[in-house]
Amino acid sequence: MTYKATLNWMFTQLPMYQRQGKTAFKKDLTNTLALVKHLDNPHLKFKSVHVAGTNGKGSTSHMIASILQEAGYKVGLYTSPHLKDFRERIKINGNCISKKEVVQFINDNKTFFEQHQLSFFEMTVGMAFNYFAKQKVDIAIIEVGLGGRLDSTNVITPEVSVITNIGLDHVQMLGNTLSEIALEKAGIIKEHIPVVISEKQEEIQSVFLNKSLEKNTSIYYASDEIVSDYQSDLKGNYQQKNSKAAVQTIHILNTKGFHVSNSDIKNGLLNVIKNTGLLGRWQVLNEEPLIICDTAHNREGLAYVLNQLNEQNFNELHIVIGVVNDKDLERVLPLFPKDANYYFCKPNISRGLDAEELQKRAFCYQLKGEFYDSVQQALEAAKLHSSANDLIFVGGSTFVVAEVV
Repeated sequence: MTYKATLNWMFTQLPMYQRQGKTAFKKDLTNTLALVKHLDNPHLKFKSVHVAGTNGKGSTSHMIASILQEAGYKVGLYTSPHLKDFRERIKINGNCISKKEVVQFINDNKTFFEQHQLSFFEMTVGMAFNYFAKQKVDIAIIEVGLGGRLDSTNVITPEVSVITNIGLDHVQMLGNTLSEIALEKAGIIKEHIPVVISEKQEEIQSVFLNKSLEKNTSIYYASDEIVSDYQSDLKGNYQQKNSKAAVQTIHILNTKGFHVSNSDIKNGLLNVIKNTGLLGRWQVLNEEPLIICDTAHNREGLAYVLNQLNEQNFNELHIVIGVVNDKDLERVLPLFPKDANYYFCKPNISRGLDAEELQKRAFCYQLKGEFYDSVQQALEAAKLHSSANDLIFVGGSTFVVAEVV
């Protein structure tokens, strides 16, 4: 198969959360365990850091990878979802896996995938583990896809486990309370493996503490351990919490045989985008008018981003917004400013919420504007109605941002 045909097969033949929502979520690791056995256990052939959380896990993963790259290590990075190209999910030192590698892996294992009815995510995890083992990375930073305890990545035994901010997202699968969701994320905590928690959230502290006691391991709250604020090329205010989690993780790795200097940490955080190719985090797309996009898509993430929007200087605010159809709008729409001009759109995926429906729902919260047939049309309309001193924000969904970066 060609690369395009291979991706089409992966995307359309098998269940995938990105396309289907909760019906793609599998509540056990049987398939992944069978897959890694079939692949000769590649996950046992490299060291790793495992990163879970509701918000910040992607940025934190990229920060850790960037710092280790600055220290001269060969660093694998597995994240999801991708924005522009599937291959963004699997990188070594910022370079995406080749199209040839993707095609070959699927061709070599297609019969096994079909026999076991593997999901898109399970296949992709297997591809990443296989690639990192084959390329003999020094360490791989592995981001959890969804949850933690039952996520396909949770067959690794990392050097450090990292858990970032916990919020009410994917409640259909992970639970209706912060404690239930935190317990799922805490499922990545392993026996005698230190765990870094990026920030203290009073209502769920006991969940992590109890799990760390059960697993006989040390727990580190990065917000307490790291007192310095670090500069980063990732400009969102929320990145301070992520950078502290990354730095604390590096400190622990230094006790386990890695050698990362303070200057490596500093340079790694200043060059995350250059070193790893991260997109869509408080990303400036244009200067006049200022156009900013961000992949924040749940209440906790959007609260940070919208607060930072309020700190900017502008004449008028224009917001291009689209969401997926299972988004809990009652939790996120009240956060948005009523005095902005809205441009409602539907991201170009089957799970996208119809733009006119979003417009109607938003009107209930005094958010007013027109709806458009596509993200690009909405953005063009926002540009048309903006002056040089205005600000345009594009967001609401990862899939909206994917169409503009």
